[in-house]
Amino acid sequence: MSANEIAQNGWTSMPLDPSKLFGGKPFKNAPGPILVADINFPDDNPIVAKVQSYAKEKLPIQTFNHSMRVFYFASAIIQQQFPEHANTFSPSTLALVSLLHDIGTAEENLSATNMSFEFYGGFKALNLLLELGASKDQAEAIAETIIRHQDLGTVGNITFLGQVIQLATIYDNASNHPYVKNITEIIHTETLMDVTKTFPRQQWLGCFAKTIEEEERLKPWCHSTHIPDFSKVILNNTFMQPYE
Repeated sequence: MSANEIAQNGWTSMPLDPSKLFGGKPFKNAPGPILVADINFPDDNPIVAKVQSYAKEKLPIQTFNHSMRVFYFASAIIQQQFPEHANTFSPSTLALVSLLHDIGTAEENLSATNMSFEFYGGFKALNLLLELGASKDQAEAIAETIIRHQDLGTVGNITFLGQVIQLATIYDNASNHPYVKNITEIIHTETLMDVTKTFPRQQWLGCFAKTIEEEERLKPWCHSTHIPDFSKVILNNTFMQPYE
């Protein structure tokens, strides 16, 4: 693995616990407004374009829109909280993992295996990306991130890509991080409003909570149980309810 690949595909190691990165605050740098128009979605990359079409076909519109919001929220987090990575990290890698991080929840996938949705989704994404011509390193970085995107904790490390996706997904789903107080402050309100206007939530909280409940019914051993009362946490997201 070259140094360029480590930077481009987000392999840089950092603490799993984001409070160690932010010094106990919800951010390192106070966020300013970044709008959708300020962020380039790299659909000029043919693999990104194909994966976007694939995700739109396989996922409910609520999950697809969530995936797009994750890309824009993660982009804002990178620009403002991790500017040292902004010029070396690949937007295409971020777009691909954002689009595919919940592919394991697609109806055809959730009941196709006894594996937890993140693990099966990681393998599905790895195979799809290699078939489409992505590099081995990029595909593996995305697969690892998908597998670990609900792996919250305080011990050990995670990749830069994994940390950013954890922050963006938990912001959109729960708006409450077990180890970072006031995580809602990591994104500027104008950014939230513009991203949500462009990719409406359409009752996302209820949609995702139902998916988690169904997975736990089908697979009571699943990794989603790692987050206590996860579906209730999602439904009780009072911060995002006005945008639903």
